Amino acid sequence: MDTIPQVAHAMHTVLTTTADLAGRQTGFVQRESKVSGSIFTQTLVFGLLSHPKASLGNLTQTTAALGVDLTTEGLNNRFTPSAALCLEQVLTAALRTVITTDPVAIPLLQRFNGVYLQDSTTIVLPSSLREVWSGCGGSTDDHGAAALKVQLQLDLAGGRLHGQLQEGRDSDRNSTLDSALPAGAVRIADLGYWDLERLAELGRRGVYWLSRGHATTALQTDDGRWWELRALLEANADAATLELPIHLGKSARVPARLLAVRVPQEVADQRRRRLRASARAKGETVSALRLALAAWTVFVTNIPAEQLTLDEAIVLGRARWQIELIFKLWKSQGQVDELRDVKKWRVLCELYAKLLGQIVQHWLVLVSCWQDAARSLSKAAQTIQLQVMGLAKAMGKRARLVEEITSLARCIAAGCRIDRRKKHPNTYQRLLDVTEGVLA
Repeated sequence: MDTIPQVAHAMHTVLTTTADLAGRQTGFVQRESKVSGSIFTQTLVFGLLSHPKASLGNLTQTTAALGVDLTTEGLNNRFTPSAALCLEQVLTAALRTVITTDPVAIPLLQRFNGVYLQDSTTIVLPSSLREVWSGCGGSTDDHGAAALKVQLQLDLAGGRLHGQLQEGRDSDRNSTLDSALPAGAVRIADLGYWDLERLAELGRRGVYWLSRGHATTALQTDDGRWWELRALLEANADAATLELPIHLGKSARVPARLLAVRVPQEVADQRRRRLRASARAKGETVSALRLALAAWTVFVTNIPAEQLTLDEAIVLGRARWQIELIFKLWKSQGQVDELRDVKKWRVLCELYAKLLGQIVQHWLVLVSCWQDAARSLSKAAQTIQLQVMGLAKAMGKRARLVEEITSLARCIAAGCRIDRRKKHPNTYQRLLDVTEGVLA
């Protein structure tokens, strides 16, 4: 699949055509202006992708690179409610844009019609923005009164990134990202998405799912007996592994497989230390149930045994960490959660632009190194950050943009890899090794 022209087309469509239309529809551009919706959007996206803490002066230099002269005062005056709404519309369009590449050559992933990881991250906003994005705090709470939640779904094989925006107080279960998953795909999500009716509905559509076991959901074994998860594990305390056909929930009775592996004592002790430390930080205590379950790794799935073994399920389930790495990258290098103490509309505009920049960055990674299982997202992001202004200058000419992306892709492919590790294998090593019988 020749994805470089596809990415060039997507960048031009979203950051130019869509941005100009959004600028007019939202009232950000009310008459002919040198600062169109696209110029404003590209200024912030490329300027903040290059330098997440860019000053107004830095940003106006980006505007100049785009061919428009603008003073810092002129730029500052454009941070308005309509500007924020314009960028929100562009961001939503980017989150819905489908960019994928040929699947990475990992046999375990190739068994399915996509392996989709789902997760969210919440960014706390100034309380003055509570009417735009409501958080979990009260109306007078200065911390958490306003927050934006970003839902993401990543296809681990083909790299497609799909997303939606929610208010910070919304439950992950309200996300609709899995509503369009194709039959034969696998959805992997954490317990924040646990919903038996949703799991049953996915199964009826032919979609597979893999999830951590929910500690309090009732389980029925083939003999008709109902169990709590802890009791069922303790009844099999002498077993190193457990694999049973079950039904989940007394009302839903969702058919599934229970897959459990007892972890080494040192791993269980480490988990318990982390649980206690996390609880102390919140002024809470850890339940006896959570401490007991720390001795096991437990998954439930509707994937048949002939299509996924217990060992493969454990490795595949742990791969959910890859979408958390996306968020970690967005925050550590993209600094999407580091907000300035400036007027609220500038805060919101810069946040939307930073998120847009991270999506564009992901598109560039797809055409550069996604097919290499040993890719380093962090190294790729650093390379993009250094060369992003070349992309900005090429936005007006499609052929030149293709050339810039091609050159960038060569640089990333040449030097953005991670080394194999013997003691603590990388995720890609585990995914490859488990089908070759290398893992213990």
